[in-house]
Amino acid sequence: MEETNWYTRALIIFPLLLLFFKLFASKQERYKNLPPSPPGLPILGHLHLLKDPLHQTLQAFSDNYGPIIFLRFGPRKVLVVTSPSAVEECFTKNDIVFANRPRSPAGKHLSYDYTTIAAASYGDLWRNLRRITTLEIFSNSRLERTSGIRGEEVKFWVNQLMKNCGDGGYSKVNLKNKFFGLSFNVITMMIMGKRFYGEGVEDVEEAKLFQNLMREHFELANTSNPADIFPVLRWVDFFGMEKKFVANAENMDKFLQDLVDKRRRISASTKTKTLIDNLLSLQETEPEFYTNNIINGIIMILLIAGTETSSATMEWAMSLLLNHPDAMTKVQAEINAHVEQDRLINEQDLPKLNYLSNVINEALRLYSPVPLLLPHEASKDCTVGKYDVPRGTMLMVNALAIHRDPKLWENPTMFMPERFEVDSAEDGYRLIPFGSGRRGCPGANLAKKMVGLALGALIQSFEWKRVDENEVNMAESSGLTMPKLKPLEAICKPRPSMSTQCLI
Repeated sequence: MEETNWYTRALIIFPLLLLFFKLFASKQERYKNLPPSPPGLPILGHLHLLKDPLHQTLQAFSDNYGPIIFLRFGPRKVLVVTSPSAVEECFTKNDIVFANRPRSPAGKHLSYDYTTIAAASYGDLWRNLRRITTLEIFSNSRLERTSGIRGEEVKFWVNQLMKNCGDGGYSKVNLKNKFFGLSFNVITMMIMGKRFYGEGVEDVEEAKLFQNLMREHFELANTSNPADIFPVLRWVDFFGMEKKFVANAENMDKFLQDLVDKRRRISASTKTKTLIDNLLSLQETEPEFYTNNIINGIIMILLIAGTETSSATMEWAMSLLLNHPDAMTKVQAEINAHVEQDRLINEQDLPKLNYLSNVINEALRLYSPVPLLLPHEASKDCTVGKYDVPRGTMLMVNALAIHRDPKLWENPTMFMPERFEVDSAEDGYRLIPFGSGRRGCPGANLAKKMVGLALGALIQSFEWKRVDENEVNMAESSGLTMPKLKPLEAICKPRPSMSTQCLI
């Protein structure tokens, strides 16, 4: 029976794909000056040439065909840019044109029907969401008010690490798990005043459920779905992806709504106000905009964007420092010079720690947590460089290729934090780990504070070394984000000058 269903579906789909391709090919004839492109195949386009990690495949194409290339992922038109000048043109002259996001089943179901700030199309909804995140979450005044939360979470985290070290000797630590737990707890403490990882969790079963839902969400968001390329496949849902998206979205929404409702019941009696409290106050004054879906979508996107990328950056930066102990020593000396010995580093210290900032910028350059920026989509025909770009084309910016371009950086594959002592990190679209233009990441400032605080606290509080004589493996995994292929483990012991101070 299953075999019959498979053949029946194939007989339905194949003619539809042929029709789709013919319609697509007739539209292509209108554009005579498309960017250069590798040879492709009918229907598939260039899909057969794609390999993981995708950013490396796209960089190889750009090396052969230039910094502006045109690809076809099935019927979907794709523009790939790998030069600062092309990026600047996309995000200045064509900023509004490329302000939309491509639509996909994952975007529909995992982003509240495209109503989160990451997935929403450019328009009134997106502008309101951008205003909320800019003023209510990521403004300097808001970040200053929540700096105490981040400081307390880092202190709690360091204390747990010290307790794990026992008698003060060296202990092995899985830093990947530690970094993710810290990043997640910081965001959830800011959002709802609760921890969900490690010690200090109020409800263990609730925490496990949330962890599982988030893990499933990350996995689904990182899974290739043929229906993203061939929308006709959604009608038959060959691989069951649509069902998985719907199930995760429903379970996640129920869980988040329960958290919001619990917070609503105690909000009036608590002195410490969280993001949920602020959003519920706004819901009372503007209920037509601040719907439950909008509030839950804001919470979810903060969790997604604020945990995996920040923790990956911490892990890459610490890996680099372990492989370059001279740089680790230099960061430690800088902290010793600017932070009193009787306290843990805080966010107010970060502007004085220039070398630590350079280390973070160099980690973001060499191992961008998002090597391919979130895709954009052209809302109308435009030009980039000397080439025509058709309406509906998906824009992919290969940020990592720019960050490692030997034409832009001296010794581009070497870890050299000193390069930023004379070189502005954001100058000329050469370093764009958080994107650019009106759809650039609004949480970049928070991410840098969090990464700086976590790394600074670890280096201030512990002596670190690799688990053996071999260098830390720097192989890259694949996905929307770029985590390490092999999770980072290291050995640490408390520094005598800090072991008592941090426990207070």
